[in-house]
Amino acid sequence: MHLDHATIVTADLAAARRFFVDVVALEDGVRPPFGIDGYWLYTGGRPVIHLIDATVPAQAGRTAPRIDHIAFRIETAAEWQALLVRMREARVACQIAEVPLSRELQLFVALAPGVVVEFVTALHDGETDA
Repeated sequence: MHLDHATIVTADLAAARRFFVDVVALEDGVRPPFGIDGYWLYTGGRPVIHLIDATVPAQAGRTAPRIDHIAFRIETAAEWQALLVRMREARVACQIAEVPLSRELQLFVALAPGVVVEFVTALHDGETDA
């Protein structure tokens, strides 16, 4: 079993697309002709992020559906460093943490209220922060 995709409903479709394409380095791809605007973003030939335009405004006093976080595993030190460079260039605010006992780093980005994107990689010698 593996994660097939994550769907993010957002009122700022363009900003979410820019983040995932320009910073995360996913690629725009084919999307079925649904009756609502959106994007399918691909990596490795698979659509892993579905972005959907939020058409119903949030209502006061009602909890909106949300995603706690989506996590992407970065396999190599070179890929991790390239991500950090793109984050800095795009001036994306993030938090980084070392996972206790696992020799892994986590990088968190609050994409929108209620939606966090995590990137995780093995801790390579000399890496402790972004």
